[in-house]
Amino acid sequence: MLDTLDAAAVRRWCASGLTALRRHQGEIDELNVYPVPDGDTGTNMVLTLTSAQQALAMDLDTLPGDGATAHGHALRLMARGALLGARGNSGVILSQILRGLADALGPVPAVAGRELAVALRAAADAAYAAVARPVEGTLLTVVAAAATAAEQADSDDLRTVARAAAGEAARALARTPEQLPELARAGVVDAGGRGLCLLLDALVEVVTGESPPRPAPVTRAVRPPLTTVREAGSDEYAYEVQFLLDADHEAVARMRAELAGLGDSLVVVGDGASPAASTTWNVHVHVNDVGAAVEAGVVAGRPYRISVTRFADQTAPAPRPRPAADGRAAVVVAAGAGIAELFAGEGATVVPGNPSTGELLDAIRATDAARVVVLPNDPNTQAVASAAAKEAHRLGIKVSVVPTRSPVQALAALAVRDPRRRFEDDVIAMAEAAGACRYAEVCHASREALTVAGPCRPGDVLALVEGEVHLIGADLVDTCAAVVDRMLGGGGELVTLLTGADAPDGLADAVRAHVGRRWPFVEVQAYPGGQPHYPLLVGVE
Repeated sequence: MLDTLDAAAVRRWCASGLTALRRHQGEIDELNVYPVPDGDTGTNMVLTLTSAQQALAMDLDTLPGDGATAHGHALRLMARGALLGARGNSGVILSQILRGLADALGPVPAVAGRELAVALRAAADAAYAAVARPVEGTLLTVVAAAATAAEQADSDDLRTVARAAAGEAARALARTPEQLPELARAGVVDAGGRGLCLLLDALVEVVTGESPPRPAPVTRAVRPPLTTVREAGSDEYAYEVQFLLDADHEAVARMRAELAGLGDSLVVVGDGASPAASTTWNVHVHVNDVGAAVEAGVVAGRPYRISVTRFADQTAPAPRPRPAADGRAAVVVAAGAGIAELFAGEGATVVPGNPSTGELLDAIRATDAARVVVLPNDPNTQAVASAAAKEAHRLGIKVSVVPTRSPVQALAALAVRDPRRRFEDDVIAMAEAAGACRYAEVCHASREALTVAGPCRPGDVLALVEGEVHLIGADLVDTCAAVVDRMLGGGGELVTLLTGADAPDGLADAVRAHVGRRWPFVEVQAYPGGQPHYPLLVGVE
């Protein structure tokens, strides 16, 4: 738990927020009622924040030389990286939210609750100023609601203000269909607002060490036909033009006026440099005359990274299929109520641990899907899964088994599942994600044995990595922390902890705190797994 937001916390927030956006990228893209590229809000926000994180990583060990605070320097790097990598309206607006935070918090010696509230208001103002014709029921509405709630919290406690902002943002997101008819007709909430809520929840987790328990917004089952309504603007304009521009403020003001006469969906934002100096700008507009738009940039300064997209060449993303005769599904083996709940939340059919071939086959058939992926989560269940797959093939069901050996690998695989891909490509992506997730198990020895780590006696704590005993200890918490250290020594950005049915209270919190001290840039996600025999399962991605 943090009392102030320091540079290390800013870096953890960026990493945690990016992980959350990546996990929900497909979901956010599905929320859109707009054609690509502006419709791919999840993808655009991921690309934008990826650029922000890269900017932070490239400046990992440098200190600000201009008298700025360390946290202000980190926020400025985030904001500039986001600006340079911003994609689409949502990405550009996100970059301005970060810029507003950086401008407000940069000079502040310590960031507590009231300072965060002031910064969120600056972020909301910067976001509104970036859009030529602001529309309510969008990302703008959500960030404004977060700022208002932070101000009304009227507290110096950073955790109180962060929770208030994130909570009201979620409520504002739920109200967006009441403000924007296109959202109401499609039965969804605003995609950009959903992305911002994930980032604010990530901030709460960094500050408090707790994940806000918030359900994902309900999406429609089937996407309606492609609509000509754009994320911001009408269907009168055929092209999206976006570029970076190095120019001074006066020249950009003239260019802004000229572009406003050429089209709509105009967003022109800078990196917050002094008005007297040349600044880097991100320019986004919908037009019919591409040449005139680019020429306006040439007159103003030096445009580069120019991208042009013709809307007529774009197609709507394919609908996310429901389990049906021509759809697909996932069947996952899970030992533990908590683990089963996690998989069910990912839309998978869950089978209790150690199933028979017949039980797995029944689960496959019960999905009513023509293509099914099976995640066995145990080396001993892989042969059973393969046998069930062969039987399913005889019934006309195409089944692929991804050889996951631990539930943490299955979570990684399900996180990248995308029904818009070819089934075969999706299976490959899931297998790659599972293979990239190293796993460990911690248990108590049931008998005396000689292991590769040395002899063990009944009651000793054993830490197994990829199925092989690596550590033998006497204390459960110390051994859990040690095996996480050993795994992170080979690299990693995300640690997943699943606590077992017999895990002592506070085990996950103790390991999370250890990682926070020893590996400050690593994100930790902990869930009650409820699995028998293993107090802790660990995954490192």
